[in-house]
Amino acid sequence: MAKNAPGFLERQFQLAANGTDVRTEIVAGLTTFLTMAYIIFVNPGIVTDTAPEMTFQAVMIGTIAAAAFSTILMAFLANYPIALAPGMGLNAYFAYTVVGAMGVPWQTALGAVFISGVVFIVLTLTRVREMIIDAVPASLKGAIGAGIGLFIAFIGLKNGGIVVSDPATFVALGDFSEPGTLLAVIGVVVTGALMAMGVKGSILFGIVITAVIGMLMGIGQKPAAIVQLPRFADWAPVFGKLDILGALRLGFFEVVFAFLFVDLFDTVGTLIGVSKQGGFLDKDGRLPRAKDALLADAIGTVGGSIFGTPTVTSYIESAAGVAVGGKTGLTSLVVAICFLLSLLFTPVIEAIATAGTAVATSPVTAAALIVVGSLMVRAVTDVKWDDPTEALPAFISMLAMPLTYSIATGISLGFVLFPIFKLVAGRGKEVHWLLYVLAALFILRFIFL
Repeated sequence: MAKNAPGFLERQFQLAANGTDVRTEIVAGLTTFLTMAYIIFVNPGIVTDTAPEMTFQAVMIGTIAAAAFSTILMAFLANYPIALAPGMGLNAYFAYTVVGAMGVPWQTALGAVFISGVVFIVLTLTRVREMIIDAVPASLKGAIGAGIGLFIAFIGLKNGGIVVSDPATFVALGDFSEPGTLLAVIGVVVTGALMAMGVKGSILFGIVITAVIGMLMGIGQKPAAIVQLPRFADWAPVFGKLDILGALRLGFFEVVFAFLFVDLFDTVGTLIGVSKQGGFLDKDGRLPRAKDALLADAIGTVGGSIFGTPTVTSYIESAAGVAVGGKTGLTSLVVAICFLLSLLFTPVIEAIATAGTAVATSPVTAAALIVVGSLMVRAVTDVKWDDPTEALPAFISMLAMPLTYSIATGISLGFVLFPIFKLVAGRGKEVHWLLYVLAALFILRFIFL
């Protein structure tokens, strides 16, 4: 019971006041970790796809460090059972749009992540944050979330060889006789089956089972060791390598805005969703200590850029821990400890995640990307499909992300088209003035850039 909790834990996390105890919080923390641990495998695979100089092992250590650091901040600053880690979608934007399509050096891209984190801190400490949140309509928020899900799933389909390029039709179905492609399909089926059976941590277990099947098929190699003490030399290729001055010289409005925008609404959406489930909202529907929670996210992003990983954000998978009783920051602390302990098993993690001909085409992580993308697409329900002035801009924004291979382009089109359709329909007053400003800036971007 809470009254038996160690004095420090009781004072710090107010277990009794929140109606919980140490055992419940530990179980909740383990549950949350299992549901989001896939990021240890997937994030390095995405980032190193377009920046191989950022070695898989270095980004993996950076991912773990960023997740542990930011989640500890959430535990002690806000006392909420919400875990953080490098965000899905944000890592894809970093890798495939900024580094890949735009050709920006990864060090400079990390500098842009750092700047976006600093801006997030400033916005959190002022009322500008609330103004931005109020300015963007729910339909666009939902479309952007769903569009990122489609984009991530498309990357998974491509990396797994399930979808391939075709000169006549642009894309076509891959060759299922290829072992890697077959393994990716098996991975989707295995993970989907685990989810259908309600297995907690189904994505993580799906990754492990798919990797084992791959080894039996002759794809990938067994780990050289089970346990290995982490060495700084393994982290050195990315730690502290960000180029902030380079990012400032390039005037990264679009890049920084995209990092900031997606992180801001990802975090706010997660906080609201998890808080509703856990009963953390007050009688007016507001979240106490919301500023502290957002500050943990913003500082985590700054720290993550130094550690060598894209933007950190709050994870909706935290809802799994809340569902089994997690109510305080002790749950988050347990998650952070689990991430740190995973540093001991990096040889196993690397062997699992890189099963295939190369990290960039690993069928194991490709299957996980497809499943994660399918989960993100559910945000499409927030779009007002019966209102053409909102449905069409949302649809184009969502569809443009996978088809142009750019999250930023999808966001830009949505922000431009939404106020235009509202004005044409004579409903311009429904649009926040800030959205008109952003639309004008994005129009200039399309004209001059």
